Amino acid sequence: MTPAAHDHKTTQQPSVTIAIRQDPSAADLPLPSYATAGSAGMDLHANVTEDMIMAPGARAAIPTGLSMALPVTHEAQIRPRSGLAIKQGLTVINAPGTIDSDYRGEVAILMINLGDAPITIQRGMRIAQMVIAPVTRCKWQLVDSLDGSERGTGGFGSTGV
Repeated sequence: MTPAAHDHKTTQQPSVTIAIRQDPSAADLPLPSYATAGSAGMDLHANVTEDMIMAPGARAAIPTGLSMALPVTHEAQIRPRSGLAIKQGLTVINAPGTIDSDYRGEVAILMINLGDAPITIQRGMRIAQMVIAPVTRCKWQLVDSLDGSERGTGGFGSTGV
């Protein structure tokens, strides 16, 4: 590939328009945005009114002040921020969280402190990332047997270390 093939500025990426509502309590916080041209996820910010201390092992639903109307063809996936996860042990407890197209309530980030020290969640802190992804619906076809494959029924480490 040529260097230009890796230049995100020269590549047209598909986009979808999504209606988003920002609660008045979050009006001072930025809307979700991509940090770089190559980012898959948009940063989400904590809409807390005062610092929130999460003790080791604690779980909390952190509000964002955002709600949206996703197209029926898409979902939003909520994922941990890698820096918070590795440096402090703060992660999304149900990663990836799924926001369905018919949900209209506030997006809250379900977090857990897996670290060994308390973590302070501050107003506006980037706490998670959101990836908008297409959804494929399936129809089941009940069969008596399945086609063979190289792997077969091997699982849980059967393909090597």
